[in-house]
Amino acid sequence: MTVDPIVLEIVRNQLASVAEEMGIVLRNTSFSPNIKERVDCSAAVFTPEGEMLAQAEHIPVHLGSMPASVRAVLDLFGSSPEPGTQYAVNDPFAGGTHLNDLTLVRPVYVGNTLVAWVGNRAHHADVGGEAPGSMPAHATTVMQEGIVISPMVAARNGVWDDAFLVPFIEATRTPAERRGDLSAQVGANEAGAIRLEALVQGLTVASFASLSDALLTYGERRMAAAISLLEDGSSSFTDFMEFKGDLVEIVVEITVSGSELTADFSRSADQVAGNINAVRAVTGSCLAYAVRVATDPLIPATGGAHRPLNLITRPGSIVDAVKPAAVAAGNVETSQRIADVLLGALAPFAPHRVPAAGQGTMNNVLIGNDTFAYYETVAGGQGARPLRDGQSGIQTGMTNTKNTPITSLAAHYPFTVTRYRLRTSSGGSGQFRGGDGIERGIRFLEPSTLSLMGERRATSPWGLNGGENGSPGEDWLIKASGERIRLESKCTLEVEPGDELLVLTPGGGGWG
Repeated sequence: MTVDPIVLEIVRNQLASVAEEMGIVLRNTSFSPNIKERVDCSAAVFTPEGEMLAQAEHIPVHLGSMPASVRAVLDLFGSSPEPGTQYAVNDPFAGGTHLNDLTLVRPVYVGNTLVAWVGNRAHHADVGGEAPGSMPAHATTVMQEGIVISPMVAARNGVWDDAFLVPFIEATRTPAERRGDLSAQVGANEAGAIRLEALVQGLTVASFASLSDALLTYGERRMAAAISLLEDGSSSFTDFMEFKGDLVEIVVEITVSGSELTADFSRSADQVAGNINAVRAVTGSCLAYAVRVATDPLIPATGGAHRPLNLITRPGSIVDAVKPAAVAAGNVETSQRIADVLLGALAPFAPHRVPAAGQGTMNNVLIGNDTFAYYETVAGGQGARPLRDGQSGIQTGMTNTKNTPITSLAAHYPFTVTRYRLRTSSGGSGQFRGGDGIERGIRFLEPSTLSLMGERRATSPWGLNGGENGSPGEDWLIKASGERIRLESKCTLEVEPGDELLVLTPGGGGWG
């Protein structure tokens, strides 16, 4: 079939709008501030075989790994799934990333033909486990982090399957909020299916299939062309994760050969007895993100664009963890460092595109008890860019969430925000300066469990091309008595009314 490029571009944008509308439905109908306010969720459309066809501009670490969820469902339920069925998965070793990120996928039929899948992923603020928020700092196995959902039927034609719903609800400390967010996820997929069915019916099934193939091929050609503009050669980069006072090495070697790019992580450290291990799907999402940054961010984010990229990992390593490793921070923290090392290795190939290191952490704050669960990632400094300063107080790298407004915090949780401002002069200096981090203070009003998952406390976001490093972060507990306690970057502890948490997030590195 000869494809009109104008028709192809129209259909590409129509598919992206389907994913965008799914995200809007999910946010507007969710119960938790984490999804409604922070927008910690993502949506996408996939081919019948599970390749990414279109996405909304949501969260990179979600979107790059979501095709693994569809493939996991296909592997278990075959290529002819039940119409009207919603399938759920959060198992990091079967299509997921970490347990909080629950993915629902739904097949879309027109007549008797499976034409696509729609799917969305949302971070549930609590899915059980040994600490509120489901990221206990002491966890060494995934079972300590909450309920594990291997690919299974979640609902049929709008009716929940009790084999999924009952254990999931019983595991969480916040059942009403979980029910509301689950219903929002189902509604988002239903909205996407309705829009997609209408689109396909307007084109015919055969022409939609041809256009889908053409979109994947177009993405593949765009990525291949962008890589071809880089010089052939190899470059390696090393950076570190912080774990129990030690530094855990992540190493990548990038090789460019013609129109293909290979990222080899096989020299990275072994997985650890902690929760900073990342599964391979997370590492793959980081590769897709970093290459788009270093080449052309306007390349269509389809599965086709991933075809010229080759990922080499070593099973059992920190970037390709195997069961039953704990992985909660692998998705939110190690992903940031994987992106850092990829960009560091890509900098010699694209010196006028790659920025200095951003804050390199999501600064995860989790607070809860038996009645509530709060989760937030705190923004920081963006690395300075070629010809431009870095932005201050912004999420960078593998995340793309907003903050929770202070008014929403006061309405939903038993604590108050005591300070919230930029951390001046925390960005690295240079010809172009790194962005500043944030100071955020929270005073507790009732006994709670606090968990922190952060990075760049012992190391600094690196500068590039002669720019200085950004300031590392700090975390403090100020007791009601006035005593100040420096906290470890990853910890779980009990807090009392009147205690105050102070988080100082890292600044970005300077450039030049």
